[in-house]
Amino acid sequence: MSDLTLRRARFAQLSGPELYEILRLRVDVFVVEQDCPYPELDGRDTEPDTVHLWYERGGRIASYLRILAEPGGTARIGRVCTAVDERGAGLAGQLLDQALAAIGPRTVALSAQSHLTAFYARYGFRPDGEGYLEDGIPHTPMVRSRDHPPAT
Repeated sequence: MSDLTLRRARFAQLSGPELYEILRLRVDVFVVEQDCPYPELDGRDTEPDTVHLWYERGGRIASYLRILAEPGGTARIGRVCTAVDERGAGLAGQLLDQALAAIGPRTVALSAQSHLTAFYARYGFRPDGEGYLEDGIPHTPMVRSRDHPPAT
């Protein structure tokens, strides 16, 4: 992993090629791989407080997530994804650690695909409400309270 680089930027700081690679990975994973046509471009990427966080290897996005600012000071993590050929190396978990460190002692919410709730539970997230279907995929709302740090 010596050629792996952690990158962080707000929308205005992204170069055209970086934005293209981020969106390509998200579409490859969430639209093509999961066979789920939905409006991937939701307008939240461009919000001034949105932080894009990713690992890059050889000019390609290996793993990505975004951090959104929600009303009341809560942070929201979303669009967590890893390129097919990078899976199995723990990049999503490492990126989640980086995101939680950047967020600090605040409440953090996310909408987990339900089969990933155990993964997020390892980082201190707990279910927070009833599960629901989003674009045909079961999801579970989860939260990590500022008073409940991740389990070790």
